[in-house]
Amino acid sequence: MEPTWLLPIAGLVIGIVLGGVARRDRFCTLSALERFWYAGDSNGVRTWVLAAMVAIVVTQALILFGGLDLSTSFYLLPSFGWTGAILGGVAFGFGMALVGTCPFGALVRLGGGSLRSFVVLLVLGLSAIGAQRGLIAQGRVQLVDNLALDLSFAGDQSLGSLGSALLGFDARVMIAVIVAAMLAGWIFRDPSFRKRYGNMVTGAVVGVAVSAGWLVTAVGAEFSFDPVQLEAGSFVIPVGDVIIQFAAFTGVLPDYGVGLVVGVAVGAAAVAWKNDDVRWEACDDARELGRHILGAFLMGVGGVFAMGCTIGQGVAGASVLAVSAPVAMCSIIIGARMGLRYLLEGSIWGLPRSDGRKPVS
Repeated sequence: MEPTWLLPIAGLVIGIVLGGVARRDRFCTLSALERFWYAGDSNGVRTWVLAAMVAIVVTQALILFGGLDLSTSFYLLPSFGWTGAILGGVAFGFGMALVGTCPFGALVRLGGGSLRSFVVLLVLGLSAIGAQRGLIAQGRVQLVDNLALDLSFAGDQSLGSLGSALLGFDARVMIAVIVAAMLAGWIFRDPSFRKRYGNMVTGAVVGVAVSAGWLVTAVGAEFSFDPVQLEAGSFVIPVGDVIIQFAAFTGVLPDYGVGLVVGVAVGAAAVAWKNDDVRWEACDDARELGRHILGAFLMGVGGVFAMGCTIGQGVAGASVLAVSAPVAMCSIIIGARMGLRYLLEGSIWGLPRSDGRKPVS
């Protein structure tokens, strides 16, 4: 098959798997965090961390034993946009709380008939395009690109390369093993999670699916005469690319990310239809619609500034041990915590409103 067709078709297939699994097992980062903070249930968070750990193990194995070269991935650029990871991450997390899910979760909900998610994805995609190459991009250049840390002394911004440069020997394998072992230790420390085989299967499938994206795009880049972006799974810029592909044909075929986005919605729709779980949903009022639009805008812009979403940085970025991944994810978690406090407690700091107004419902 021609590489130009291989990429979107492979993305479609992998996306169908991701969307189906996420819809069946309610795989959602925000829901996992919310249950962890307000119900003391860590199973969802452990499932998500398991996905990241599996992606690390599989991707690093492909690099070590399969000769996979991901050095040109934008996650491994030697310039680390720390301001984007922090500011964009917080904005993304706050927007995620306002919407009630991340872009990946919005695609899964869209498959089940959520018209709110359709609006969210439209606003998110357009905002992401604006932050990447529109007027908002001018601010991104000043706030992120011009303030980026130069890590070229290590070759790239992976923890393995940074550790090797500091220690004076090739420590990439050792660091990858240590990170994976630490994550595994925390994941399986809870006896109750060790009995949740469904959660473990879900986390493993998500991790392997993301790693498969690296393999597919790397093979496509090797055999294609056209430039191919190495990617594994992100749901910010690719959502905007889907909108562009739908609105105007420029002679360029859809890439892997476009196929992945469409595939997630298709896979979620198939599972929802099979389980008789399709429900048409819309915003109850203008206030709820406004909150969703604002949240989508923050996720679109924040995701571009942070170079990824909960899947893009949290799983794909983590799989190559990019230093931006933990920084962006910690910022996303902080932003989500602030957003949920605003919605549930009336203030981003968890304090009662001073004006007597009720929290947003």
